[in-house]
Amino acid sequence: MPASAAALAQTADAGRRPNIIIVISDQFRWDCVGAMGLNPMNLTPNLDRMAGRGVLFQSAICNQPVCAPARGSMFTGQYPTRHGVWKNGLGLAENATTLATILRQQGYSANYIGKWHLAPGGGAAAAGPVAAADRGGFLDLWEAANALELTSHAYEGDLFDNDGKPIHFSGQYRTDFMTGRAQRFLRSARQPFLLTLSYLEVHHQNDTDTFDPPKEYAKRFVNSFVPQDLRPLPGSWPSQLPDYYGCVAKMDDTIGTIRRTLAETGLEQNTILAFLSDHACHFKTRNSEYKRSPHESSIHIPLIIEGPGFNRGLRIPELVSQVDLTPTLLTAVGLPVPASMQGRSFLPLLDRRTEGWRDEVFFEMSEFVTGRGLRTPQYTYAVMAPKQPGWRAVPAADRYAEYMLYDLAADPYQQVNLAGRVPYQRVAEELRARLIARNQEATGAAAQVDPCWFPYS
Repeated sequence: MPASAAALAQTADAGRRPNIIIVISDQFRWDCVGAMGLNPMNLTPNLDRMAGRGVLFQSAICNQPVCAPARGSMFTGQYPTRHGVWKNGLGLAENATTLATILRQQGYSANYIGKWHLAPGGGAAAAGPVAAADRGGFLDLWEAANALELTSHAYEGDLFDNDGKPIHFSGQYRTDFMTGRAQRFLRSARQPFLLTLSYLEVHHQNDTDTFDPPKEYAKRFVNSFVPQDLRPLPGSWPSQLPDYYGCVAKMDDTIGTIRRTLAETGLEQNTILAFLSDHACHFKTRNSEYKRSPHESSIHIPLIIEGPGFNRGLRIPELVSQVDLTPTLLTAVGLPVPASMQGRSFLPLLDRRTEGWRDEVFFEMSEFVTGRGLRTPQYTYAVMAPKQPGWRAVPAADRYAEYMLYDLAADPYQQVNLAGRVPYQRVAEELRARLIARNQEATGAAAQVDPCWFPYS
């Protein structure tokens, strides 16, 4: 019996399904994790220990590099066009099948603390409480805000409880406040439970366009290491990277607190703990804001999982994505994956059973462009639709054109766009055909993809 299957059988024999905790850190770059081997600053000792004990997914990719669509994919196992939240400001369908709805049917409680971003409405509506019907099945403990960046600042703000009443904090750092609420839950939790902890950090504060670390980390990382993808490019990183690193270090402290609390409460042995992000951060080097591009600095995210069935000390090189998260967690607790889910369980990869695993990730883009992309082990290939009047109001197009192609083996920091280069025409043709097929499979709609409009030798 494969190791993962044996672990599941042991759990079933004990009559106890594992608890699940998902920690989401907003806008967290994958290469900030020290275990990835690219950042020498030792920002993440707790995440590194978690990776050493559990499973580090080296090639985790988001399915849409913007907050709400990515989160919808995490919880539904579907691509944004399919689950319907293809841009910010939209809400999950009230009857959506999610990780929370499935687990509650099996006797779990479904609990949520932090940023939700999956209720309908933008602007002022996003700053209010979330109706129960818009919570994606998280119907037990609810201490959340749909857009936490609009209801709080680093040391003051509000979450909302089950009844829509504000839970105010002041004088305490936002991450510490949320972690304290999570500790209170864990010390008296009825098992089995699902708990999602969705932090705003390390996302920028929208109204000030700043990264706001806790006071103890402010200015600590001035004149520090600069990732190689940022160095040649103008952007906001010269002024913002030090405070971003401060937020990363604080999020790592938070993981340490959660892991210690699990050990102290005796929950550690029967709790799966997953850490990931919705998207990454390119510091305005690739467009005029922080994400919404097909570059690694937008789509490549951290993913680390430990707990029953995952304590392997493994590094997984194959490509996985957010649509695979819910199918994997359902399989890990011995439950079937609904046919509505488009992702697949990556548990077989833990046993190094890679046959049949499609080692590529399809992703969508919206808001900055309407686009589609394919990330393979060697290439990033992306297409976009011409910006016709009304383009922002539709999730897809019937015609796209190639506009980016990067060879990650030769150019891992994506400095040279190969789209339209004659020597890469055959590569582009192959990727174009694969992307057309993946787009139809994911969205149910056929689309034409034109070769790059400006070929050159």
